[in-house]
Amino acid sequence: MNKNIRNISIVAFFTVFGGWLGIWLNNVTGNTSPPLESLGALVWLTSPALAGFFVRAFGGDGWKDAGFGLNFREGWKWYLLAIFIYPLASLLTFILGAAFGIISADGFAQQGFSAYLSIVGITFVGSLMKNFFEEFAWRSYLTPRFEAIKMHPILNHFITGVLWWSWHLPYYYYFLDRAILESAITTSIPVFLVLAFIVQFPTSILFGELRLLSKSTWTVFLLHNVLNAISLPLLINGFIEANGNLAIIFSPTNDGLIVSLLFGVVGWMLYKHRMKI
Repeated sequence: MNKNIRNISIVAFFTVFGGWLGIWLNNVTGNTSPPLESLGALVWLTSPALAGFFVRAFGGDGWKDAGFGLNFREGWKWYLLAIFIYPLASLLTFILGAAFGIISADGFAQQGFSAYLSIVGITFVGSLMKNFFEEFAWRSYLTPRFEAIKMHPILNHFITGVLWWSWHLPYYYYFLDRAILESAITTSIPVFLVLAFIVQFPTSILFGELRLLSKSTWTVFLLHNVLNAISLPLLINGFIEANGNLAIIFSPTNDGLIVSLLFGVVGWMLYKHRMKI
């Protein structure tokens, strides 16, 4: 078997099945801890990235395209994009949703913007470890290794997005508290999972192209943390309310369809720009 295909397959295997292995470990060990604090959760979180590190170290991939360098001098503008793309997309979507009476920001008036900023800061710090293991699996390993085998960039981002989505399934099914999940979404869970599959693709284009242009995984690591920190408190902590069947379209959270579309448009623009370099 071709070395690259073998190594990518190993990482893909642990991406798809690592979480289910973690659930199995919790069941056979009689885990009594909250699922997200268990050994199984640790296996789910770390196994894709660790598999990538392993095949880089021992499978012949090497570390040249892992994106560990900051590359800040040449890529500072990509860090700015990482910081501002989601807040701008979220704000635009919120304005549209509010104009149609779908999104309400009464929670900000009741709790205060300073309370929101405090939760954003806590969420940002709390996301650091999780997103390190995510981005150093998807954008540190999968994206550049698909690029190395000359896969078309859009197919690269699509497959990476599918694997990214599949990795989340045991998280939604088992590790994440069901009440927290239901408070963070505007649809039923089955509909949410289908929509998550849809929005993952344009989001993956943005993340993947930002990674390839910046030549650093730290840009998308930063973007992922900013996205989680700003998005998660909006619905979970009641700072906004989304009403009606169109809520999923106009939601300013990262699973909103307009936000995802904007991500895809910017990602496509980055792709076209990279092809001209």
